[in-house]
Amino acid sequence: MKKINKVVLAYSGGLDTSAIIPWLKENYGCEVVAFAADVGQGDEELEGLHEKAIASGASECYIVDLKEEFVSEYIFPTITTGAVYEGEYLLGTSMARPVIAKAQVDVARKVGADALCHGCTGKGNDQVRFESTFAALAPELQVIAPWREWDMVSREDLLAYLAERNIPTTASATKIYSRDANAWHISHEGGELEDPWQEPTKQVWTLTVDPEDAPDEAERVTLSFEKGRLTKVNDEALSPYEALVKLNTIAAAHGVGRIDIVENRLVGMKSRGCYETPGGTVLLKAYKALETMVLDKASFKYREQIALEYSHVMYDGRWFTPLNDALLAGAASFAKRVTGDIVVKLYKGQATVTQRRSPNSLYSEDFATFGADDVYDQSHAEGFIRLFSLSSRIEALKKQ
Repeated sequence: MKKINKVVLAYSGGLDTSAIIPWLKENYGCEVVAFAADVGQGDEELEGLHEKAIASGASECYIVDLKEEFVSEYIFPTITTGAVYEGEYLLGTSMARPVIAKAQVDVARKVGADALCHGCTGKGNDQVRFESTFAALAPELQVIAPWREWDMVSREDLLAYLAERNIPTTASATKIYSRDANAWHISHEGGELEDPWQEPTKQVWTLTVDPEDAPDEAERVTLSFEKGRLTKVNDEALSPYEALVKLNTIAAAHGVGRIDIVENRLVGMKSRGCYETPGGTVLLKAYKALETMVLDKASFKYREQIALEYSHVMYDGRWFTPLNDALLAGAASFAKRVTGDIVVKLYKGQATVTQRRSPNSLYSEDFATFGADDVYDQSHAEGFIRLFSLSSRIEALKKQ
């Protein structure tokens, strides 16, 4: 293994990455450059991050604003696929990892680093997502994953390690939950959630109002799309990130977007997590409602097949692959028709589509009406049904 002179660490300011900085310097004798991504997790998460990194031993700390890129280039394309992992998870953490890892590679090239490092555990999905991106974009750079190398196994070990080196930290041994936040969602794992029979307590949820405490009056929000892209919320033109922030604020107040699931991790084990995705829940509902207006049956069926496959591509960290490109291209071809307006009613944790319109709509009141019409001869259905069921008729006649 060649000597490492400079490594760029994906840095959050938390306990793990605070310990990783001195550990890298001691075990690899290298300079450590900290890198943090702003993907909309909130200013409070980034406050004092530069100072923390330097205090832990980093030579530099780059904080890169990725909010608009994350929403525009990763979230919006994923929405066009309709991807929802295992029927419930809206892929919040999964979508953020490729944009973060790509920016980390960019910083590594900028500072002339010869290695990349992350603080992901050997039990999780994120190690695969980060390292798959590194492999696709910078295969020449060495990857260091401390959780797969060091002998520390607990928060107490990490706290003791920092204390021995007089490195300050605000972390404590009593952290209850593991959380990951960005513009799309916040996830919660650990604590009582490790028991799937335990109902989440109120302290689990941090982003949305408890549906039981939500307003007694429903609120309606209008989403406007052009060729698959959300362009307006309540008739206000907004950037992709601004639109998502506004939807988050509106939907969170009504307790929309909570899920509590057991999912299959890529590494083979099951995990239980609670997710809050208020704006994303509304956005996906609206997008699919508009698709049902503008896509014919065969097209919509194929787009649903893309959704299933793409949910695994995204979850498994395969963004920078030919398969990802092909699936996104297929979804984009359908998205060209997705133009129009959708009204979603928000009430006590529920998001319900109530109104829909599109200049590309295939819906015709003349054909669909239950009243009298002059455009559809119902007697024609008999011939269609005979042909549609012909194979069943032949099979039955053979048995006779």
